[in-house]
Amino acid sequence: MSGLIPQRFVEDLLDRVDLAELIGSRITLKKAGGNYKARCPFHDEKTPSFNVRPDKGFYHCFGCGAHGDAISFVREFDGLGFTDAVEELARRAGMEVPYDQSARQEMQQARTLTDALDYASRFYQSALKGQQGEFARDYLKQRGLDDSIIEQYQLGYAPGTGTALFDSASKDLQGPLIETGAVSDRYGRPRDLFRNRVMFPIRNSRGRTIAFGGRTLGDDKAKYINSPESDVFHKSREIYGLYEAKQSIRQLDRLLVVEGYMDVIALAQNGIHFAVATLGTATNQDSLSALLKQVRHLVFCFDGDQAGYRAADKALENALELLTDGLHLQFLMMPDGEDPDTLVRKEGPDAFQERINGATPLSRYLFNRQSEGLDLTLPEDRGELKARVEPLLKKMPRSTLRDAMWHEMLRLCGNSRGDWQNRRQPNGKGGYGERRVQEQRIDVKLSKDTQLCLALLEAPDMASEIAELCRSSRQYRQAGQFAGWILEQAIKDRRSLVRELATDNRAREQFYSLFDGIEHIPAREQTLAGAREMLNPNREVARKQRLASLLSEKRSLADLSAEERQELKALTGQNDD
Repeated sequence: MSGLIPQRFVEDLLDRVDLAELIGSRITLKKAGGNYKARCPFHDEKTPSFNVRPDKGFYHCFGCGAHGDAISFVREFDGLGFTDAVEELARRAGMEVPYDQSARQEMQQARTLTDALDYASRFYQSALKGQQGEFARDYLKQRGLDDSIIEQYQLGYAPGTGTALFDSASKDLQGPLIETGAVSDRYGRPRDLFRNRVMFPIRNSRGRTIAFGGRTLGDDKAKYINSPESDVFHKSREIYGLYEAKQSIRQLDRLLVVEGYMDVIALAQNGIHFAVATLGTATNQDSLSALLKQVRHLVFCFDGDQAGYRAADKALENALELLTDGLHLQFLMMPDGEDPDTLVRKEGPDAFQERINGATPLSRYLFNRQSEGLDLTLPEDRGELKARVEPLLKKMPRSTLRDAMWHEMLRLCGNSRGDWQNRRQPNGKGGYGERRVQEQRIDVKLSKDTQLCLALLEAPDMASEIAELCRSSRQYRQAGQFAGWILEQAIKDRRSLVRELATDNRAREQFYSLFDGIEHIPAREQTLAGAREMLNPNREVARKQRLASLLSEKRSLADLSAEERQELKALTGQNDD
């Protein structure tokens, strides 16, 4: 719906918002001249690197690169979509968002449905506290839940009578309750969908109820049932417990993805407030995308039975297509016969937190699973491993991680000693790692264009040479643009370059994502050597030969003359900064 908000209104809104006041209402800002500084709310840090420029209307973190205006800050900090963020800022500024008529009707319809569902949630909570909810209260107490957690997650009880909710609702709410599926008129008369069940409200990013899950307290065939999809509830996109997690932890840096409502709530009861659950039978790409909009680190936690491993495999397969550099995915498998709910109550939160911290990285989980039943000392089984893994890796977008996993596959398939299998010893906490072997370092090659851009970042004074090289080849498009801008700004050192990138609007837009695809940045000397070799191959060969001569094994640094030491410093690209 963002396209229905006029751009002129967005610009007027940003002009009216006091960025320092907005951000200062959420984090502590300290005055620094005409600007403000703070510890970044988007990553952990001890010294302030988060800068707010009210006069320019933007913020920038020199630590993690977070950058944007008032709308982007509200979106990131509060976890809202564009439309919700604009509405929040408009409310603060005393403005009304000028939607067109069709959009207004659509939003009014959604509000009517969520009003009805919020009413249903209050009805179920009241029923839980009443006389008829005694059995449900006893059940929740047996599961180890106290009143504060029950209140936080707004748990309730659906009475066993067939029309309790419908009969309690006013006439203007009965229709919307039917429309959301909380009440069914399938057989020509209204009947509550949920009867004699513990109720779990599913809430959106603003805390509005959009659906329910219900667990039977009787002998119903279906242990759990969920609301059907509606105009406000799309099962594959919603995450149970996300709203509560964000209310408990303002700075979410990871999410523990479990399988059920009670797993989420039991973990919260034991102080682990970053657990959430996807809705439906599998973690699909829609739910993964919704999770990755919130954090870059996910830990999938599944039961240790065959169904749990199948669910984990499905989550991994769906994640591969989304797995770009910078994402961190892990897998935590429960001991057989346990789930997070039972295990955290049995061993306590500290032990369970240790399991989370020791979860298996996605790459290792993939190779562990695909090498099950194989003897990697046999050529046939190494060929089978390659046949299993190669189609999975082909699903991944091009990235440093994909290259590294590809090299690992080739290493394992050419390994006659089976080192990977020797390494795979369970640590008793859902992961592997009691026996560790020295892993080979994998050098992932960067494109020449990227190498030149990195060299410019390290040594802006190379811009004229690199610009000249880029003019002779189309394969260095990004480096050519970067070098041209550096020359245009007359930048001579790295400190000035970083400052200009942070403050120049045009440069931010053009070069903001320049290094997004890089996970492993080479050392400065290696970067500059690679650039010099592209600029002047013959001179680079001579430089390496001279460097080898100065660092000959027969000589120590103490044997070098002052002139030779100065020459060594020049050859290795060192300076007095």
